[in-house]
Amino acid sequence: MAERENHPPQHDSDARLGALFGNLPEPTAQLPTVDTSAPVPGSRRAAREAAEPRQASPIPPVVSEDPFVTATAPAPVAVAEKQGGRLEDLFDAHHDDIDSHAPPKKRRRGCLIALIIVLVIVGGIAGAGVWAWNTYGDKISDAMGWGEPKDWEPGLATGEVFVTIREGDTGRPVSTALHEAGVTKTEDVFYDYLIEEAIAVTFYPGVYRLQEKMTAEAALAALRDEANKLENTASVIEGSTIKAMLPGIAESIGIPLADFEAAVADPSAYGVTAESLEGWLFPAVYTFDPEVTATQVIQRMVDRTRESLTKAGVQAGDEQRVLTIASIIQREGSTADFDKVSRVIENRLEEGNQETHGLLQMDSTAQYGYGLTHEGPVSSWDWNAVVGDQNPWNTYKHAGLPTGPISAPSDAAIDAAQNPADGPWFYFVTVNLDTGETVFSATYAEQQQAEARYKQWCQDNPDGGCY
Repeated sequence: MAERENHPPQHDSDARLGALFGNLPEPTAQLPTVDTSAPVPGSRRAAREAAEPRQASPIPPVVSEDPFVTATAPAPVAVAEKQGGRLEDLFDAHHDDIDSHAPPKKRRRGCLIALIIVLVIVGGIAGAGVWAWNTYGDKISDAMGWGEPKDWEPGLATGEVFVTIREGDTGRPVSTALHEAGVTKTEDVFYDYLIEEAIAVTFYPGVYRLQEKMTAEAALAALRDEANKLENTASVIEGSTIKAMLPGIAESIGIPLADFEAAVADPSAYGVTAESLEGWLFPAVYTFDPEVTATQVIQRMVDRTRESLTKAGVQAGDEQRVLTIASIIQREGSTADFDKVSRVIENRLEEGNQETHGLLQMDSTAQYGYGLTHEGPVSSWDWNAVVGDQNPWNTYKHAGLPTGPISAPSDAAIDAAQNPADGPWFYFVTVNLDTGETVFSATYAEQQQAEARYKQWCQDNPDGGCY
């Protein structure tokens, strides 16, 4: 040490390098090592390894021939690039390494919870809105004026229709008649118009000529216009009887009722071989000349019936039988079920029938024979008294068809009498008096099940008109 302090160092670079390398230890081959020991729990290495994705197989170290260089596996960024990673992943990994011991941020969790609460509230409001709309949508639309208009727009009226107003009709039945004729858009719009405008009006019986798609206001104006009242026009509804239709015809045409009663007294005067013209006066709207007589009116109606019979292919001599069946069909079923009712009648009349022994057992025939005119609800007459009567129209007491027709059948009923549907049915019963739903059965056991449905409906609807 003293010698070096007293003598400054010489600047011989070759000597110095030689001394340096001469004092180095002998080089030895160094192999890279891999630390496979488990990291210390809680250390940065443990956190880093937990955050890094596991590789399918480790990348082996690269051994360098240079003894002074120890080569290791490629940098993580290279692996990320090979696996489709991004440069940001490198920084994220570094950030995770630095903050591996930092607690998770609560701000993100709070935002998520707040978002969930908002979604729940919005979802609840939306669900309540859907329920309210499904339940009260029509009323809300009407109140806000969003719904379909109940009245036609002015200027749409077209065509020609006939509306019959009967003695004693008030606003509501007239409103229904206008809708059924196609005059007004909805059944209640005319009546609602009278109420909202506080209009007091007297309706006079008769047949009126109106148009389709009229506003309620225009329809009222047309009914008040005497020019639209057809003085010599008569309307006969389907399924009506002579007793029920003659007073209306007499009033509409202005001919005394006694003249019509005399005109129908002798069926042979119109070429009809029957005891009565019942079923022969076709239901339709008729317009006559001012000088028409009661006999001419009846002749016109009988001729119209013959037209319908011919159109349906009824053979000469079979008219009375077909009209009798058609009249029962008209009274017993709805138009959609006419052909099925016709089949029931045919099946019951078939010879050797052990199911019903040839008894039709139709309420409508017994009712007619008892003197009732099919008016009013079923509950208005004594069923036991009616079906127990011995009159020749009572098909509960007498086998086969009744002695003659019981009403004025329509074209559809006459056609169904000629062309019954195919089916094994012997029974039918209307199980819902509001909708007219009717069940047809092949056996009495099935009929009893259907009758149980009818009785249940009656219990649920005590004012529904059941007997």
